[in-house]
Amino acid sequence: MTTRHIHAMVWDLRRAMLKKEEFESARLMDFDFRQRIRATRLLARDLSLEESDLVRDTAALEEKGLIDLATALTGRDRQDISERYAQCFAKARQELVAEIGDPTPYRLG
Repeated sequence: MTTRHIHAMVWDLRRAMLKKEEFESARLMDFDFRQRIRATRLLARDLSLEESDLVRDTAALEEKGLIDLATALTGRDRQDISERYAQCFAKARQELVAEIGDPTPYRLG
């Protein structure tokens, strides 16, 4: 085997690994975003809020910001909202795993 062929094989392996990393990262980010949206919808329902009031800000706000917003909209205790959100987040994960599968990265080989 010539050196040229070895370099071509190494380059292909590198490219395959980068493509896999990109695919897995996108898949995991998609799952995470779906989980946050679903958890926010569940929280809004639990608090009897209009879902769109919380969901539209999900992309811009981190968990703390969403909890602060829900606290302001409801006038409830922040700790209570935080605990409810954690429960909704866990339920959202269970539902998504049942619907689209476990987000654990696929192993090569």
